[in-house]
Amino acid sequence: MTALSMAPLFRQSIGFDRFNDLFESALRNEAGSSYPPYNIEKHGDDQYRIVIAAAGFQESDLELQVERGVLTVGGGKRENEAGDVTYLHQGIAQRAFKLSFRLVDHIEVKGAELRNGLLSIELVRVVPEEAKPKRIPIGGGRPVLES
Repeated sequence: MTALSMAPLFRQSIGFDRFNDLFESALRNEAGSSYPPYNIEKHGDDQYRIVIAAAGFQESDLELQVERGVLTVGGGKRENEAGDVTYLHQGIAQRAFKLSFRLVDHIEVKGAELRNGLLSIELVRVVPEEAKPKRIPIGGGRPVLES
């Protein structure tokens, strides 16, 4: 396994330690993370969508949860409703899965929808007013101190 250090890129950065961690976790190839396949899409500056191929699952089989900035999507295998069915070939996988996505600050889950075997999770970035960029005026040679 080859280790890749992002430290040289962050020498002149302040407060980007989590950003470095995100890069390192993305470079790690975790076993089992390829099922089910998914896309992460960007729609505009502040809108994102995660689309998960959930063929064979119903809404009641899926669970979405957000806790401490991590979106977890899980699906469980449901009980065989028709006990008298014998599969000659079963190509539609319905095995249990669990996917986790780390959400950066100010990203909120707007909603989710299951349509045509695709689970779409809508995300939106909501930046509070105090976190938006501010213009800092340059004083006339004297430091501006407020009491």
